Amino acid sequence: MVLFLPKLKYFIFDAEVLIKIDCVGICGSDVKLYSTGTCGADVIDKPIVIGHEGAGTVVKVGDKVSSLRVGDRVAIEPTQPCRSCELCKRGKYNLCVEPRYCSSMGAPGNLCRYYKHVADFCHKLPDNLSMEEGAAVQPLAIAIHACNRAKITLGSKIVILGAGPIGILCAMAAKAMGASKIILTDVVQSRLDAALELGADNVLLVRREYTDEEVVEKIVKLLGDRPDVSIDACGYGSAQRVALLVTKTAGLVLVVGIADKTVELPLSQALLREVDVVGSFRIMNTYQPALAAVSSGAIPLDQFITHRFPLNKTKEALDLAKSGAAMKILIHVQN
Repeated sequence: MVLFLPKLKYFIFDAEVLIKIDCVGICGSDVKLYSTGTCGADVIDKPIVIGHEGAGTVVKVGDKVSSLRVGDRVAIEPTQPCRSCELCKRGKYNLCVEPRYCSSMGAPGNLCRYYKHVADFCHKLPDNLSMEEGAAVQPLAIAIHACNRAKITLGSKIVILGAGPIGILCAMAAKAMGASKIILTDVVQSRLDAALELGADNVLLVRREYTDEEVVEKIVKLLGDRPDVSIDACGYGSAQRVALLVTKTAGLVLVVGIADKTVELPLSQALLREVDVVGSFRIMNTYQPALAAVSSGAIPLDQFITHRFPLNKTKEALDLAKSGAAMKILIHVQN
């Protein structure tokens, strides 16, 4: 039987573009939504389209769009801020009160074949970047924002707690920004093996029987000193405790992992040592630097992509991501 589908018409506003999606990355937040129906402040109470690491080709432009044209390949920065709240006016659009962030209760995701988005948050891909790299730029932009917030500079000594995708991308970004020594920790050896291939100078397998103090001692021994910066890239209370304990006096702890609502931490001693504790949320003006870093070869993002699936195998892709056995999974939605 041959099935003929009617030609679909897509309505877009004047400042939007319609994108034929090529591929979309699977993120840890997608896995949390798929597994639990919650992620951070979002509690899903109705079906939504997930996915926010997308790249594709512009197939239609709104009447007021001059920055893009049909045929342009773009990476989609997955937010559509209100532009009028106090935080947007201060330039902190990542903290917008109504961000309409893809794959949240504010807006649908882009794990689909066609998707519309505001044009000025769609970034042209350099000619030497693939669509896959265009999709994977999204978590890299998160990592670069985190490293900016952590004040990574030439010579910084860093420990990153959690060798998942964001942790490894933080390592890659920090290395490109001049960090002199980077150690990653994790409870999964295969992730640490990948970390060594992608930028870590050393790794530490954290066994479940280790106390926080034992982990601190091992990090200091591997690093040869206490770290200037500790980055929590996993969101576990144990990682945040270790970060506060191990960071050198007057150093900085950066939290980019999504943690439980309440965590018990040894905060007082860290504050008495003037250890700054800083959060990092999503992306702020780091898409263009991320694209430039990949285009120049400063960050070999293609090595970060490990698995590929067609759209009709998305469930299998999510299950693989949930298992922790993959680094970056991409869904090719037109297949």
